[in-house]
Amino acid sequence: MSSPVVVSHLSVLETSASLYTSAPVFQVPCCDPQTGEVEHWKPVSYSRFKDDVDRFAREWTRILKADGIPPRSIIGMWLSGMTYTDVVHIYGMSRAGYVPQLFSVRLPNPVVVFELLSKAKASALVFEPSFKPIVTGCPVPSHDAFSLDAATNHDEPLPPLHAGVVPSDTALIFHTSGSTSGSPKLVPCSYTWVQAAIEKSHHVAKPLAASGRDVTVWMGSMSHIGQSWMLLGSLQHGACTIQPSKIAFSSSELAHMVHECGLNRLNQFATFLAGHIRNACVDPKVAALLRSFDQVLYSGLPLAAEAEKWAYENSVRLKNLFGSTEVGAMMVSQGGNDSRASLLEPLPGTVYEFRPLPTTAAASETGHQTTTGRMLELIIHAESGDCPDASLRAPDGQFHTGDLFIEPEPGRYISRGRDDDWIKSENSLRCDTKAIEDNVLKTCADLVEECIVVGSGRPSPVLFVEPKTNIKPAKLQREILRRTRAFHERRYLHERITEAKMIVVVNRGALPRTATKGNIRRKATEDVYKALLDQIFS
Repeated sequence: MSSPVVVSHLSVLETSASLYTSAPVFQVPCCDPQTGEVEHWKPVSYSRFKDDVDRFAREWTRILKADGIPPRSIIGMWLSGMTYTDVVHIYGMSRAGYVPQLFSVRLPNPVVVFELLSKAKASALVFEPSFKPIVTGCPVPSHDAFSLDAATNHDEPLPPLHAGVVPSDTALIFHTSGSTSGSPKLVPCSYTWVQAAIEKSHHVAKPLAASGRDVTVWMGSMSHIGQSWMLLGSLQHGACTIQPSKIAFSSSELAHMVHECGLNRLNQFATFLAGHIRNACVDPKVAALLRSFDQVLYSGLPLAAEAEKWAYENSVRLKNLFGSTEVGAMMVSQGGNDSRASLLEPLPGTVYEFRPLPTTAAASETGHQTTTGRMLELIIHAESGDCPDASLRAPDGQFHTGDLFIEPEPGRYISRGRDDDWIKSENSLRCDTKAIEDNVLKTCADLVEECIVVGSGRPSPVLFVEPKTNIKPAKLQREILRRTRAFHERRYLHERITEAKMIVVVNRGALPRTATKGNIRRKATEDVYKALLDQIFS
């Protein structure tokens, strides 16, 4: 009996390197050391990428063999995920036969990283060189991520591709982008899950350029699922991915990428795309730039209604890709310019269910009441290849996303938020607002009557507080920061409240509430205090 076929990001690279040998897979920036601005980009070919991956694989094989660490062991990788070298490290570690456990540099607390290494039973840690001072005391052997030139050409043999693995084995481990009980959760991704991601991303990344090979741009960190998923799609079609100077790149850098690198397909998180749209409203050159793209795909967060309206009215070829860390991309919008353009459809090959909520009353209390149809929760069935690891599923064996939708026409959906207390930051990373609120109410019970955390699409959360006493606002802010410091030190950077300006003290009863139970309304608070939030983050 033949063994089951295993495919992965590595087999995608093998195939693409043979099909698109000399074509550019990445455009790597060369920046001015003084200003940090990109002077020009340097192309890296598919064949060079594969050679670099193999070279790094041999180097990691040599290093980890010396540590006595066998193949198929889990290796923590604490990297920015924003550079070509980071991609080579991740793919190289996989090619050496190990399982990368990817950490974001937005989780800068080594204690939490060490705990997650222990939970995953990791055997070693590879870290961003700047973290060297804080990895002392690491419970496993640790190595800094060497530079591109430091990996010499060894004769170390590499194992056959996918040696000894079956589809149910773990290929990669990510982490949820928000913390639960002071720590992210492990998100193990099997080869079956990766194969589903390959098939879905193949559909999403179908070429739009006349040449058949698109040029797109880095969307986020390779340590998170978004960019890892998008790269899978780009690689399959021989596309080129530009590395920008930063994720929130300027409209002038966007123009630079178009003129120098031929960018034709813009992929961005909604918050950053909204910045270009704001510029386009006052600058005809930026507006023309957005209209010129074969596609403008956004993800992570809903695009503000006024920005979406402007894009459709100005012939921007807009598409929304809806997804999560645990599942990857799940749905994509219709596109076009008519009233149905924003409707979402599940990606082909998936097995999803849109299950009605038990009562609309529950939806009403959480701010999800709608007059256009019943509320549905998206459920990922166990037989769907992208259903997350069993450790993340509900007792019924399925994955309950918590994402809510209405169905205005059969098989097409509109997102209506979530049924929980999570919000997403500007990087589309998640933040558990209720955990912050509960901690404040527990540690500051003598000072705080009510509180709520907002900050959807913002760099960090903001705490609104109704005080219990007549304490001066500045003193209350300082005391809340002091009492909650230990709680916030364990969280991702985008989840932390560490400055007084992130705590807003209002009069008792000032925060908007529901009519029935008197619960404070998160979305309404965001709306009422929008100008203040804009000022805080200006």
